[in-house]
Amino acid sequence: MLEIKNLHVKYTKAEVLKGVSLTVPESTVVAVLGSNGAGKSTLLKSLSGLVRPLPGSSTMLAGREIAGLSPEKIVAAGVIHVPEGRRIFGTLSVRENLRMGAYLRRDKKGIETDYEKCFALFPRLKERIEQQAGTLSGGEQQMLAIARGLMASPKVLLLDEPSMGLAPVIVDQIYEIIAKIKKQGVTMILVEQNATLALSACDFAYIMMTGEIRLYGTAAELAAKDDLIKSYLGA
Repeated sequence: MLEIKNLHVKYTKAEVLKGVSLTVPESTVVAVLGSNGAGKSTLLKSLSGLVRPLPGSSTMLAGREIAGLSPEKIVAAGVIHVPEGRRIFGTLSVRENLRMGAYLRRDKKGIETDYEKCFALFPRLKERIEQQAGTLSGGEQQMLAIARGLMASPKVLLLDEPSMGLAPVIVDQIYEIIAKIKKQGVTMILVEQNATLALSACDFAYIMMTGEIRLYGTAAELAAKDDLIKSYLGA
């Protein structure tokens, strides 16, 4: 589905991603783990067009090169970014936020079907459908951010730190929902600092350190290397 090769990104003179390569097969969840400053969020921003990779970088989506395209063209291609910190439209209602997720779509029946799918995953959002999004709790805002991403009918869903700043009980709920989304066959890249959580939800994982991939394997293989993972994550 998604093939990333030799991805380089610079901020001013600092090289943040240094030749990152990884593969995301269709209908799988791939986790990218690492401590603060490892380059995880920059990786997702480069995939969604928010930062431009350097020449020679390649991101192939179902055989089509998307590296260097504008964010709107990447969204249209099917790569949908749920950013760190939720970034919902606080002054809009829950309904309006969901509608914004589907703004490029013209399949009215499909949109209505996806509304119902989102409400099945996030019944709390249905209860608050007309509520101003900025008045939701942190956990509800995270649910809304994910639901808004799903309303775009993604080919690849990018989730950046979905557990950040949430109480443990809410984190458990978010990861239960991610597991349900995975069962629906949605292809995902999951960025996390919490290795235990991420490995419980993914099929494959890559560990980043200072802008490079240092370790990768199946979730089971990496879970068996707990001490090594802790050394990379600084735990």
